[in-house]
Amino acid sequence: MFTSHAQFLVDGPLASLTFNRPEARNAMTWEMYEALGDACDRVDNDAAVRAFVLKGAGGRAFISGTDIGQFTRFDTREDGLSYERKIDAVIDRLERVSKPTIAQIQGFATGGGCVIALTCDLRVCTPDSRFGVPIARTLGNCLSAASIARLLDLVGPARVKDLLFTGRLVDAAEAETLGLVTRIVEPVSIEDEVKALVSTIAENAPLTIRATKEMLRRVQQHRRIEASLGDDLIALCYTSQDFKEGVASFLAKRAPRFSGR
Repeated sequence: MFTSHAQFLVDGPLASLTFNRPEARNAMTWEMYEALGDACDRVDNDAAVRAFVLKGAGGRAFISGTDIGQFTRFDTREDGLSYERKIDAVIDRLERVSKPTIAQIQGFATGGGCVIALTCDLRVCTPDSRFGVPIARTLGNCLSAASIARLLDLVGPARVKDLLFTGRLVDAAEAETLGLVTRIVEPVSIEDEVKALVSTIAENAPLTIRATKEMLRRVQQHRRIEASLGDDLIALCYTSQDFKEGVASFLAKRAPRFSGR
């Protein structure tokens, strides 16, 4: 399912999906998440494709997270659990793509957008890029066990706690130091840099790349807990008064007043 907000293109060995809601910093709707899943299927079913690039339109953001307006209808424990399961399914599908995946990042990669970027195999960003999951100071929800595991794989527990406890965003230079990004290039060069990277990948042995990627995924998957073991914590946050306050304050463009309830 592709829409004007998610544009899929194949050009030789390169497949790309552009998230196209620049007026909302490419915040993800349900339809855009579905389009990402569909694009993963297309990439795996096209033998000519050697790499899959994700990028955001407009230059201000890769993806700024999920569209918060979709949370206003959340009332029950199952609403939060169902949302996290849906997102986990899409992210897991992205992780399982058999071709190398590259996040081409300009501007903000925050919340769910940060999770999507970190699920890709490689990340090429511009100096003005910002990364983080600021939910502790915005919405008052929580990440799934799978998303926490991906962060742990990249930066370790102490830095995950720093990022999530403070809700701060890190700039491109710090993200490179932390191992979150592969390369930093100027905005004028990022398209050419990513295409050159895809060209290099396309010249190499596809089965070696596929086997290497899948072997790493299996090792990482082996270390992860069952998703249901985090359900009580997800429900705790999504059914809280703080979550309702976080959503309301975000949409009203004011600072939240969290109470711990």
